[in-house]
Amino acid sequence: MLILISCSKSSGSDPVTPPITPIPPTPPTATPFNTDFIRGADLSFTPEIVAAGTIFKDNNQPKDIVQIFKDQGINTIRLRVWHTPVDAHSSLTEVLNFAKTLNAKGFNIWLDIHYSDTWADPSNQTKPAAWKNASFSVLKDSIYQYTSNTVQAFKSAGITLKIVQIGNETNSGFLWDLGKVGGTFDSNWGNYALLVKEGLRAVKDVSSSTKTMLHFAGFDSADWFFSNITAQSVNFDYIGLSYYPVWHGKSLDALQTTLTSLINKYQKPIIIAETSYPFTLGWNDYTNNVVGNTSQLIPAYDATPDGQNAYTKALFEVMRNLPNQQGMGISWWAPEWVSFKGNTATNGSDAENLTLFDFNNNALPALTTLGSYK
Repeated sequence: MLILISCSKSSGSDPVTPPITPIPPTPPTATPFNTDFIRGADLSFTPEIVAAGTIFKDNNQPKDIVQIFKDQGINTIRLRVWHTPVDAHSSLTEVLNFAKTLNAKGFNIWLDIHYSDTWADPSNQTKPAAWKNASFSVLKDSIYQYTSNTVQAFKSAGITLKIVQIGNETNSGFLWDLGKVGGTFDSNWGNYALLVKEGLRAVKDVSSSTKTMLHFAGFDSADWFFSNITAQSVNFDYIGLSYYPVWHGKSLDALQTTLTSLINKYQKPIIIAETSYPFTLGWNDYTNNVVGNTSQLIPAYDATPDGQNAYTKALFEVMRNLPNQQGMGISWWAPEWVSFKGNTATNGSDAENLTLFDFNNNALPALTTLGSYK
């Protein structure tokens, strides 16, 4: 009997629980960019370069440069405008004509008003010659009328500007000395703010949907600048920053930390308005280059096409990881400024190794990344 009972229990008469198939975890979803994210390029040199007969290539095939940027996914083109330049380049006429071509291709247009007859940057903010002797009250009116007329010219041409910058890299203000700030002029923030407000007001009066930007070069002292300007109740839409490792530091972690702090403090979206990185330390003309040795590089990204591309991806990751999708865009400065004046020109490009085209004018991988990275 004991034997029979024992056999009965071992005969498998009890139901067997089927094995449980584990459900694989859902992979994390990558944080998307804001749908309005700007994949930009400053093509201000393009009219001059194309007029010189320069041929650009994509996949080693000659192609119209504007079409190359369109096909690669760039959605916004930044253009500088000077008040009365010594030649036609960066004049309102040249910029507007080029903008018509860009608009027909579907690009957004971002206008960078320098409020000068030539380059404006942290070291140079010379008033247009036409305003040289203007009193403060006349200068205020001149800014309003000039900005209004400029934006209206685009509107009349059927172009709604995406962004208008009131000044370029205005670390120390603009329209010196009446609009200068910092150092011995640090008590002048009230006057600078009044001038800026006239430009901002003019933009919105003509095109209320156009976004406005104030632009600072670097990030270390950006809080000082935006703290002072917002204390004057200046109302603008975007914080624009230049970031060039050669001048502004080689730590992308520090960049991200600072941008996060600026967003949290000022509750405004941030755009990297200017950046670039070398694909080589070589040169293609006799004009001295801005970047030419390894000490100027971020160690993790060498001066090769792959290194330039990796830098571009890393900068996108910085923007992706900013709070509340407030990293709103990246614009590469002068990606087309190749050695178009010839290989022995001493007045050619000082940044041909920072472009998005190799020395055969063929598009580099970083251009594809700039236009497509998600």
